[in-house]
Amino acid sequence: MGAVTRGTTGPDRLRRVERWLAQTQAPRLRRAGDPLVVDLGYGASAVTVTDLQRWLRRVRPDVRVVGLEIAPERVVTARAAVAHLPDPPEFAVGGFEVPTDGDPVLVRAFNVLRQYETEEVEATWDRLRDRLAGGGLLVDGTCDELGRRATWVALEREAGPVSLTLSVRLAGLPAPSAVAERLPKALIHRNVPGEGVHDLLRAADAAWARAAPAGTFGLRQRWIATCRELARDWPVLDSAARWRLGELTVSWTCVAPRRGPA
Repeated sequence: MGAVTRGTTGPDRLRRVERWLAQTQAPRLRRAGDPLVVDLGYGASAVTVTDLQRWLRRVRPDVRVVGLEIAPERVVTARAAVAHLPDPPEFAVGGFEVPTDGDPVLVRAFNVLRQYETEEVEATWDRLRDRLAGGGLLVDGTCDELGRRATWVALEREAGPVSLTLSVRLAGLPAPSAVAERLPKALIHRNVPGEGVHDLLRAADAAWARAAPAGTFGLRQRWIATCRELARDWPVLDSAARWRLGELTVSWTCVAPRRGPA
């Protein structure tokens, strides 16, 4: 189920979400009876799947990572690319139906739904959530070509969307709103006045400007000061331990699209 993506990929392109999964979702992965993880729509190369496996095996050495692609030739290429590895990830043909022999505890779909219509997103989320194991998590996100600016929505099997994360390389960042062009499909057309994500990015830009003096001590300190100010008025879910990495996670409730056309 689904359509063939453009397939753009590269080593460490998804490192920001891989780090987040390995660190913030470690308890979820550790308590899973079956540590099955799916990288959905991994693209024209096996590299993002092997990268994900490397990160998650630091948490759960027996994790089983399966890369799914709707294009059979990509699966053939990926299997050949990892044939020399002692314990490689698995690859299979599949789409949103997630045809795996088990219910995954984590599903990552990065730079996939961006290529679909906005109206298709919610139904696809529900379909993927139905395939999760109890207590499982779906991550739907987007990043730039080098992985320096990324955003993702985290959705729990039972609760649906719970958070939005922004993750950026601070060097060269003009303002937090520069990440707007990499918002997930559910939000990218909602960056307009009257929508929560627009208000969040405007507030972040204003806090970033006010935090300029902290930049004397480095961009990391400026970002931390920005996030700390936002946490006074916004439902920020993380702390300085994540902010120092160029991250910010907020509750989905404050950015969820309002009903009606964007």
